[in-house]
Amino acid sequence: MEIKVHQYDKQIIAEVISDSLVIANLEDGIDLVGNLYYQGFDKVMIEKDIITEQFFDLKTKLAGEILQKFSNYKIKLAIVGDFSKYESSSLKDFIFESNKHGHIFFVDSKPEAIERFLKYN
Repeated sequence: MEIKVHQYDKQIIAEVISDSLVIANLEDGIDLVGNLYYQGFDKVMIEKDIITEQFFDLKTKLAGEILQKFSNYKIKLAIVGDFSKYESSSLKDFIFESNKHGHIFFVDSKPEAIERFLKYN
């Protein structure tokens, strides 16, 4: 796993990059939050492809538990990817509601994630 830093004026955005899953289970999510918090990041973007598919099945409660950790530590999170393949209306509603509040959002591209971070400073 690599953390790439993007700086826009005084805002710093961390991008989590990996060739393999970074979040495969709850412990991985907690470790990631701790690592990012320890390094002082409060804005993070991560590709959905390095998050386990179980995260996107809301019945597992994995998304809720991990995203709560990001919220507790006041780390804004953008999950970047194509979410159109998911047919679950619950997940679609979850994504819609998350995107309205500006703390955790699901976007199609990195430029969109950066735009949201700058908008919801």
